[in-house]
Amino acid sequence: MMSSKELWTGFSDLAVSAPTQPEHRANSSGGESSEGSLQITCFTEDLHDITLHFQIMKFSKQIYVWVGCNTAKFGHLYAAATTRPDNRVSVTSVLGGTSDNTGSSMARRLVLRTGLNIVLACNIPKDSPMLEAAVERKLVEKLKGLGYIGPTAGEANISTAR
Repeated sequence: MMSSKELWTGFSDLAVSAPTQPEHRANSSGGESSEGSLQITCFTEDLHDITLHFQIMKFSKQIYVWVGCNTAKFGHLYAAATTRPDNRVSVTSVLGGTSDNTGSSMARRLVLRTGLNIVLACNIPKDSPMLEAAVERKLVEKLKGLGYIGPTAGEANISTAR
């Protein structure tokens, strides 16, 4: 058993802090994508007159994403991963009900695009498919910029044909 002092010391060693960045700028901690490193990126975007906050945490074999709409509330939490034997993607709702599936499809598609397990916390309005699509586009754009998603075969063919 750990004493509470040892536990507190362990938690304080894990604390990650980052300076506040102006809007539309990413803050990443961690070096070049080395095995076992943790990279954190936070940014804010205004889409469809709504302020969206993003946090991306890249672990060695999974990505955690939080998307918040106008507030810092956590929202629904989904976990998505490929399953054996046929490499289909399975998604489950970890927090929140199953009646609101905003983010579930996004988590599934992110697994397909990254090849990594995805944990997605999503706090965006549930009856806004256009906003959800815009959020996913912005997220994929950022993941590509960070090097977590490579060009797909179709995108590679388009860029080489130009």
